[in-house]
Amino acid sequence: MQPFELTLADAARRIRTKELSPVELTESVLARIDAINPEINAFSNVTVELANEAAARATREIAAGRHRGPLHGIPIGVKEIYDMAGVPSTSSSRVRADHVPEVDSTVVAKLRQAGAVVVGRTHSHEFAYGVVTPQTRNPWRPDRIAGGSSGGSAAAVAVGGCFLGLGSDTAGSIRIPAALCGTIGLKPTYGRVSRTGVTPFSWSLDHAGPLTRTVEDAALVMNVMAGYDPSDPGSVDMAVPDFSAGLGDDLTGTTAGIPANFFTEHVDPEIRIAVESACDRLAELGVRLREVQLPMAGEVMAIEFGILQPEASSYHRQMLREHGDLYTDDVRRALLAGFSVSATDYLDAQQKRERFRQQCRKLFDDIDILLAPTVPVAAMAAAKPEVSWPDGVTEGPVEAYIRFSAPANLAGLPALSVPCGFTGAGLPVGLQIVGRAFDEATVLRVGHAYQSAQAWATLANAA
Repeated sequence: MQPFELTLADAARRIRTKELSPVELTESVLARIDAINPEINAFSNVTVELANEAAARATREIAAGRHRGPLHGIPIGVKEIYDMAGVPSTSSSRVRADHVPEVDSTVVAKLRQAGAVVVGRTHSHEFAYGVVTPQTRNPWRPDRIAGGSSGGSAAAVAVGGCFLGLGSDTAGSIRIPAALCGTIGLKPTYGRVSRTGVTPFSWSLDHAGPLTRTVEDAALVMNVMAGYDPSDPGSVDMAVPDFSAGLGDDLTGTTAGIPANFFTEHVDPEIRIAVESACDRLAELGVRLREVQLPMAGEVMAIEFGILQPEASSYHRQMLREHGDLYTDDVRRALLAGFSVSATDYLDAQQKRERFRQQCRKLFDDIDILLAPTVPVAAMAAAKPEVSWPDGVTEGPVEAYIRFSAPANLAGLPALSVPCGFTGAGLPVGLQIVGRAFDEATVLRVGHAYQSAQAWATLANAA
């Protein structure tokens, strides 16, 4: 086994016991990137010199007995929308081709302080406004999309190009590419992880979170990423637990809601069967399953777009006036459409979202988690990303993919995507686990138990 094939947790243990040095690990990962990036194109910028310097520094510190923790010496990838001091942070757009921040985003600063080694910037759909990440290809089948907007991070993690890929999630942009690329993707509770220094998409829906190979890895990363940041107006000042402490706890007594509506409409049969099998496996592990109804199901998508579109357009107003010709066509059209949403419609959507939040809180009075597909269909063809359903309805990637992920964004609830099998075409399927606000610990515990009981491959079969 090559060092890049290890999980983050395994690599961290070997570094701590000095079986493996950060330099050796980083060299293995950089060689892997050299091998796979020409085909997959997960990275926009491989920061070789910075990575080698950080790895050498980590090796010296650990040799001198100054071990900072599980992320010390671990190679990571940073999504283009996260600021990095002295490194181009373009949001994968020509509009910001010359943007070189002077300071790190809060999350990047925390990870660097923990000793993580940044090996490069990962592609995003432009300004995170999309679910395809057209620059990047799916590591299981390069003729398919990787998903978005954190497609570069998901693809990089899936092929061993880094142990953590930073992502952002406004309507599913961590969980969608995680499901399509076969990785773990966690959208934390709104306010749990700082977004300072992360280019905004929709300020009241944006979440920052990790993509990793295992749930244990995600828990270790959350121990560093989470925490109050007074510079982020949405940040919540509350204690951060040790997310990895209870991962091995028994699931007996945990109650899971299985939605009888919303998540059952326009779903590929292979996805449905894989998710049902995953729910049955969790039942064997002690989880009680009960049927529930998602509240306000018929209004979810209208509320999501009623908030997302005008908030995005508001942020981009000045840049569109000055550099509108530099945006890609799909993002420019979406931003222009946002200006047609009236203030009264926006406020109406915000009021409806609050009712949705309240009803979701009531739903979780009787359950601990909600189980559902992460996406309704596996990775679409890159040449023509769309799906046609038996009833004649055809959906593009935005309409299809965010349907199942948007509810957790509206409610601000933690949601995890865990691989739960493959389609007949060899494409990954994702199980979504949604929890109560600020109860990432339960979501991670359930996801870890399921992943530990399975034999799904965690590294893609790219070259």
